[in-house]
Parts: sequence; C-alpha cells; structure tokens
Amino acid sequence: METVYLGIVIFLFMLAVFDLLVGVSNDAVNFMNSAVGAKVAKFKTIIIVAAIGVFFGAVLSNGMMDIARHGIFHPVNFSFYEIMCILLAVMVTDVVLLDVFNTLGLPTSTTVSMVFELLGGTFILAILKILGDETGLLSLGDMMNTEKALSVIMGIFLSVAVAFIAGTVVQYLSRLIFSFNYKKNLSWTIGIFGGVAVTSLSYFIIINGLKSASFMTPEALAWIQENTAMLVGGCFVIFTVLMQVLHWCRVNVFKVIVLLGTFSLALAFAGNDLVNFIGVPLAGFSAYTDYVANSNGAGIHDFMMSSLMSSAQTPLIFLVISGVIMVYALATSKKAKNVIKTSVDLARQEEGDEMFGSSALARVIVRRATSINDFLVRVIPVNVRRWIDGRFNKDEIILADGAAFDMVRASVNLVLSGLLIIMGTTMKLPLSTTYVTFIVAMGSSLADRAWSRESAVYRITGVLSVIGGWFITAFVAFTICALVTFVMFYTSFFGMFAFIVVAVVLLVRSNIRYSKKEKVESQDDVFKRMMSSKDKSETLALLRQHVQETLTDYVGFCEKTYVQVTDGFINEDLRSLRKAMNATDDQKKMLKKRRRKEILGLRRLPITVAMEKNTWFHLGSNSCEQMLYCLKRICEPCKEHVDNNFNPISPDCVKEFLPVRDELCKLMERAKVAISQDNYEEADDILKKGDDLKNRISALRKQQMNRMQEGDNASLKASMVYLNILQESQELVSIWRHLLRASRFFQGDYVPQEVSMIALTEER
Repeated sequence: METVYLGIVIFLFMLAVFDLLVGVSNDAVNFMNSAVGAKVAKFKTIIIVAAIGVFFGAVLSNGMMDIARHGIFHPVNFSFYEIMCILLAVMVTDVVLLDVFNTLGLPTSTTVSMVFELLGGTFILAILKILGDETGLLSLGDMMNTEKALSVIMGIFLSVAVAFIAGTVVQYLSRLIFSFNYKKNLSWTIGIFGGVAVTSLSYFIIINGLKSASFMTPEALAWIQENTAMLVGGCFVIFTVLMQVLHWCRVNVFKVIVLLGTFSLALAFAGNDLVNFIGVPLAGFSAYTDYVANSNGAGIHDFMMSSLMSSAQTPLIFLVISGVIMVYALATSKKAKNVIKTSVDLARQEEGDEMFGSSALARVIVRRATSINDFLVRVIPVNVRRWIDGRFNKDEIILADGAAFDMVRASVNLVLSGLLIIMGTTMKLPLSTTYVTFIVAMGSSLADRAWSRESAVYRITGVLSVIGGWFITAFVAFTICALVTFVMFYTSFFGMFAFIVVAVVLLVRSNIRYSKKEKVESQDDVFKRMMSSKDKSETLALLRQHVQETLTDYVGFCEKTYVQVTDGFINEDLRSLRKAMNATDDQKKMLKKRRRKEILGLRRLPITVAMEKNTWFHLGSNSCEQMLYCLKRICEPCKEHVDNNFNPISPDCVKEFLPVRDELCKLMERAKVAISQDNYEEADDILKKGDDLKNRISALRKQQMNRMQEGDNASLKASMVYLNILQESQELVSIWRHLLRASRFFQGDYVPQEVSMIALTEER
C-alpha cells in the first residue's frame, strides 16, 4: 500500500515538472511582452534577463507552500486518502488545463487555476463527507476556506478595472509629454521619468520580489515599511541624476527601464507565483512521510492529516531545481512565444494580421465609443485638438525594426504594472500579475490610438476573449477537478491510474497538434516581410507572391477535394465525405484571414497601382470563395445520400462521369502550375479547353435528365445527386477559368509603366 502511494507522490513530482514548464509558457507574457513588443534587445538577450530574474526569484523564495497545505482546505478533517485524491486531481487538471490555454495562445492566471482546482476537489469531498456524517456536526466551513475563492474573484475584477483605467490614463499623459517622436523631447524629462521608473521598479523588487527571501527578516521588512518615504525619496534623487547622466552619455534610458522592468517582474513572478506549483507535490510528499512515520497501523481512510496545518520550509534543492526547470522552459518553450504573440498583437501600434474575429459585443462597444468620441470632438476646442493630434502624430513614430510599439509604451507598461502590484500587496488585495500586466498593456495601446476603426473590433474581441478565458479558467478548473476527485475517490487506484494515463495522452496529443499548427503558421513569412517593407516596389512584389501562393493553394485544394467528394459518393465512403466537409469549412476560415492580409498589403501600395490591381485581386479572391461554396454544394447532398444509405449511383453514370472528372482535374492541375510558376503561355489553351469541357458537361446533364425521365424511380435520389454534381462541376469550371484570368492580369505588367509609376509616386 505504501509503495503505491509512493508511486503517486513520485508522479506528482513528475507532473510538477510539466506544471512548471507550462506555467512558465503561460506566464512568460507577464514579464516579456513589453520587451519583445518594443524590440528593446535581441530575443536571446531578453530571455537571458528574464531567466536571471526567474532563477533568482525561485531560489531566493523561502517556498512557503501554505496554500496547498491548508490555504483552501482544513486538513484536520481530511484523511490521508482524501488528501491524496485532491492533490492528484489538482495536478492532473492543472497541467492539462494550462497546456490547453498555452496551445490556444491565451494568457491565464496560473494561481487562479490552482486555487479553483483545490476548491473544486475540496468542495466535492466536503459535500460527500457532510452527507455521510451521522453526527451532523460537520459543516462546509469546517472543511474548506471559502474566503480564498472570494478574494481571488475580487482580485479578477479589481485587476481588470483598475489596470485598464490606469494604463489608459498614464499612457495618455506620457504620450502628451513625450509624443511619438520622443527623442526630441528628452532633454530634461528623461531624467525625471527614469528616476520615477527605476525607483518604482527597485521598490517593487524589494517589496514583491524579495519579501519572501530567506535573508529578508521580519525586522528588515518592518524597517523598510517604517522608512519607506526616506528610501523612496533618496532612490528617486539618486536614480534621477543617474538616468540624466546616462542620457547625456547617449545611453538609451528607455532600454534600461524596460530590461530592468522585465527582470523585476520575472523575479517577483518566480518568487511569489510559480514556485507555488511545487507546493502540491510537496504537500503530497509531506502527507506521505507523515503517514508512513505516524500512522501506527491506522488505515488510509482513518489517518487524519493534521500535520499539514503547520507551515513547511521548502528545501533549497527543490527551489534550485524549480529555478533550473523554469529557465529551461523559458529558453525553449515555443508555446511561450505563442502566448506572448497574443498579447503583443493585441497591443500592436499598426494594423496587421488580426488573430481574432469580430463579435457582436465588440461591435456595440466600438459604436458607443465612436459616439462618445464624436461628442468630445464637438466639445474640445479646435486649438486643443490640434495640439493633442500633434503629440499623437503617428507619422513621427520611432519604432525599432519589427517592433509592435515604441519604448515609451513598453516602459509605462512595466513600471505601471509593478506599481499596481505593489499597491495591491500593500492594501492586501489579491491582484493577479497576469491580469495586471495584460490589461495595462491593453489600456496603454488604447491610449496610444493603436485601436483604429479598422482594427478596434478585432482587438476588443481579442481582449474580451482573453478576459472571458480567465473566468472560464476558474469555472472549468473548479468543475473538472471536482469531477476528477469524485471519480478517484470512489474508484481508488484504478481511477487514479486511469486519469494519470489520460493526462499523459492529452499532453502528448496536444503537443503533436501544436507542432502541426505551428508549422502551418510559420509558413506565412511573406506577409510579415510585406508589412514591414518600406519599399513600394518590394511590397507589390511580395503581395503578388502572397496572392500567387493563395490562388495556387486553393486551386490545388479544390482539385483534391473534388476527387475526394466524388470518390466518396461513388464508393459510399461516408468518412471521406465528412472529412471533405470539415476541410472545406476550415479552408473558408483560412481564406478569410488570407484575404484580410492581402487587403492590408494592397492598401500599402500607391493609390494608382492599388486601384489598377484591385479588380483582379477581388476577382481572384472571390473565385476562391466560390470554388469552396461549389464544393460545399456538391458535398452536402452526397454526404446526406450516403449517410441515409440510399441506392448508389448506377455503373453507367460512373463510367461516363470519370473521364469528364479526370479531364477537369487535368485542366485544374495545368491552371495551378501556370499560376504557381507565373507562366501564362498556355493560359489561352487552358481556357479554351475549359470552355469545351463545359459544353461536354452540359451535354451529359441533358443526357442525364432524359435518362431520369425515362428510368425507374428506384434510383431517382442517386440520379438527382449525380445531376447536381454535373451542374456544380460545370460551375466549377467557370469559376477556375475566372480565377486563372484574374491571376494572369494581377501578376502581369499589363498596366503600362507600372514600375515607373511607383517610382513617380515615391518622388512626389
């Protein structure tokens, strides 16, 4: 029996390793998004700075794991078996849940997930124990700490509201002071700004980053609190002078602030948040050692865990190992980059590929905000508006190559996040670092006018999705962990083993799927180069390449899917038809994203060139969309027919159809090759043969209609589906002929002196 539970404890530590890995992947957005978004240094440099902060934050923490020992439940009323059920369920749920969020690229709070998992597991067992208590003396308050849940929920609301308002106001004022061309306004303001920023971050490091360090005694903390004003004032004077001197020495003070802010948030994060993840396995290990040493023959259901009421100092070796694992995860995790990308993209200054779509609530918010803006425009004097617009002149913006926003905003994000977390700590309000940093970044991007009318609805949808994900985290964590605990409690070792296997399988499957998804997304570097290019001729060339790849892909997809659908109908392969339906739906979504990217590229061209290319671009894009709809109209009746087990298509129809299908696919393949190679010498021949094929299909349609009028009704349904295939096949030929013609004119220099026109536009 003891050996079995030792195995469970070992597995808890194994899950803790995964938990640390996925926790870093998710929470890396807390301390790296500003540095990465502003491109203050190379990504490796940012990683090194953050890694140092993470490692020292983990090692210097004293590792008090009280939340896992007695922060949520009262262990004196739980047996060893019940505690092990809760802790194992928490770890299994936590690892899988965080991995799902990382894969989706959504930042969430690791602390909230763990707290609500503990609440869920404790709640279900508390209910079971109360129902089974014959004395009637047990109550929910005796079993669990409900105040913790309320404090976390309050922290969520406070984080969202306070951080967004503060981020918007502070960034707006900062932009009025520095403007987008901040380098011309740094003479004396940079010293004061740098002094405030570095003082705030230093205080943040001491109060939040090192408060739990072993050398930070209660006496030292008390002295700091008593002399806070003197310390802050002295640091402000020293750092103001230092920052001004650094500026005179031509050191970029904003880079210093951003890197220091990255280090401080990483330090506080590792010291106070992520290290708690080893609390669950350590609590399990402590429970196991207590049971082995003190059970004296008592059963696992009878030995109560009163020993967990005491606080435990984490051995240094566990902290060092945790720090090493976190540094490794930070340096190697691709999912961390994905989560950072979400936050950076939503705060991006310029337009680009939007990760999120449009939602009804976002559209309502944009309409209301537009109305308020119109009112303010009427109220604010013209001269004031002109001065404000001059400070927000985006034409003067100073951005590093490939940066999403400038260093002023990055500095504000980090400094303000640190200050808000300090305020929360001082006022004993449980502000989440994830929530604060993300919402501050969103507020500052709004103040910077990064959310234009063209992108606001997508950005707001993204923010709402992330915020909704936070609440979903709490609900899902509570519910799933309660369910897992319930099953484990009644199935004992069998249930525990089953959920261990499920967790491992889900993690492996998630990573395989993410690798495939990442491979697809990494291919679109043409769009990134197109959006970052300042050369109009290069932008046109890249746009042509992007459109060429899109048209080639969709002609190839339609050719392949057309064969798959018709084969599925002929061979009565329902699975193949379902796959074709799903693939077509996925391609429709992908086409929408590609079209938006290409429209953004089209808008970066000179107006004369854009107008000339516009017609052929939209004809090609619409042709892709129509091909997908055509496939859908073929696939749906075929799938319904096969799914209902109706009579199959007659062999005579199959015999006459296959040569036509082969000819259609052959012509589509030739069209695809012509588009992909940008060689349209055979285009006229392809178009002519396509026209001949349409006539051939038309003849087949008439023949089939005559056959239906003369034949029996037994195969009428199959005949109707076949007739629909012929009709849509004829339409498909017309569509790809339009697409080939559109590609030919879009790619070709059919407009006289196109290149010279671009040059002339640039000169003007």
